[in-house]
Amino acid sequence: MDDHARTELEAKRAEVVAQMEQLSAPIQDQGSISFGKRVGDGTAMAVDRLTAVGAHDNLQGLLDEIGTALEAVEDGSYGRCRVCGEAIPEGRLEARPWATTCVRHG
Repeated sequence: MDDHARTELEAKRAEVVAQMEQLSAPIQDQGSISFGKRVGDGTAMAVDRLTAVGAHDNLQGLLDEIGTALEAVEDGSYGRCRVCGEAIPEGRLEARPWATTCVRHG
């Protein structure tokens, strides 16, 4: 189970890192951005950037959770809730391999 969990977690970590790199890539052809009274390209670009920043923050949180789960694999506590110590249900770990808490404490 631990080897399978480690493989899944490392794959998910690589996927998240790739997504974060894509969101962090410089935007090409920004041109001159102007913010006037009408919604224009500049406003749309600003909204897109804010959305990307929010998505990046969410991905960073997920990356942190994956790191915590990988630490649990290493120290042998993977699959146990870090709050109450009870076993995390198999279905939860299948859906969220990075889960480190049971549903009650998640």
